[in-house]
Parts: sequence; C-alpha cells; structure tokens
Amino acid sequence: MDDPVLAAIRRSVVEVLPEVDGQLVTEDRSLTDLGANSIDRVDVVTMTMDDLGVTVPVVEFREVHDIGTLARLLRRHVR
Repeated sequence: MDDPVLAAIRRSVVEVLPEVDGQLVTEDRSLTDLGANSIDRVDVVTMTMDDLGVTVPVVEFREVHDIGTLARLLRRHVR
C-alpha cells in the first residue's frame, strides 16, 4: 500500500496528465519523465499540496528533481 503522500502525488499526476498510467508514478521517476511540462509540474505540486492540506515555501522545491524527493519534502510538512 502506498503512503498517503505518494498516493496524493499519483492522483494529481493522473488528473493533470490523464494519459499517464498511475502505476508509472514511482519515486524514481521525475514529472518530466512522465511528460509534464513546467506548467503541468506546478499544477501537480499545487494540487498535491491542496490535497494534503500543506503549504511549502517555493524555495524548498529548488532541490526537487524526482518524485521521491518531492514526496520526502511534502512528508516533512504533513502533520
């Protein structure tokens, strides 16, 4: 079973990029690998934060290059 953060990321990716199979949303992939452009990436992150009820300062995303790093960052803000 997925953890809630990865599940939220997966839901957002599938909503923004409906052609992507949710099973492809794994921690070792990047949103770019899945076909997301810069606007899609912002949409996925924003929707995921809304879904999780968290706010993360934009500066914290500068080191995020894959879904695993994104998930770890968001987990730090989930209570």
